[in-house]
Amino acid sequence: MEAFARLRPLVHRDLGVPDTWFEVLLRLGRTPGHRLRMTDLAEAVSFSSGGFTRLADRMAKEGLIRRDPDPADRRAALAALTDKGAEALDRAITAHVSHLRSHVTGPLSSEDRRCLERILRTLRDANE
Repeated sequence: MEAFARLRPLVHRDLGVPDTWFEVLLRLGRTPGHRLRMTDLAEAVSFSSGGFTRLADRMAKEGLIRRDPDPADRRAALAALTDKGAEALDRAITAHVSHLRSHVTGPLSSEDRRCLERILRTLRDANE
């Protein structure tokens, strides 16, 4: 917890968007077609549906995402990454990766980095 508490502000600074927005943009950017159902995206970023709706409203107002109707379910909506959102994501990733290199992987040896990657992948996959 102490390491996470110290690292989080360091690796999320200077992103150009709030860190919660960065996570939404990152998930959309990594998804084929750059669109996800709003409910799935809310769950992925650990938001309630109401809280995520408010977040999505703010991001849509800024032109970073848009809501598209879901062709598979007319009651549902898809969050889609806009061109402006993709540009913001590119800028944020550049800063984020630089901070990760400085504060997370930089202090580690090559062997430690490989072990950390293996451990994080194991934890991710075990808890999907």
